[in-house]
Amino acid sequence: MELTESMLAEDLDDVVRKMAALRAHGVRFSLADFGTGFSSLNDLRQLPLDQLKIDQSFVRNMLRSNQDASIARTVVALGQTLGLDVIAEGVETGEHRRLLADIGCTSYQGDYFAKPMPSEDFEAFAAMRNGSAPTASEDAAAAVAHA
Repeated sequence: MELTESMLAEDLDDVVRKMAALRAHGVRFSLADFGTGFSSLNDLRQLPLDQLKIDQSFVRNMLRSNQDASIARTVVALGQTLGLDVIAEGVETGEHRRLLADIGCTSYQGDYFAKPMPSEDFEAFAAMRNGSAPTASEDAAAAVAHA
């Protein structure tokens, strides 16, 4: 389940209790848009998170802004130190992906890999990427692959 920092602004203790109850049922949590809100490191420490997401605004600008690149590096280091997976949002180019890999980020999402798509198109896309036999959605997968 993905949370944003703004969702944490209300009642952190209540959010932590609800997250713990859901986690007991196997739900994993990701904090999206990290670094764009008002959460403190104290809040971050209290949350039962599994993943931090580097906000796309930092990823998008990290090739031309040393500050944004430094923020991305810091989020990766923080996540690794806290034992959290780190995923970069908004990866648009191979250069973005290479720079992120160089700083230790190994999970990405963005148009570089695929544009957003309906679930039935995704199933066909995933089957093609995994080398599985084509499904009934073969035409949709072909359209996605050429998009």
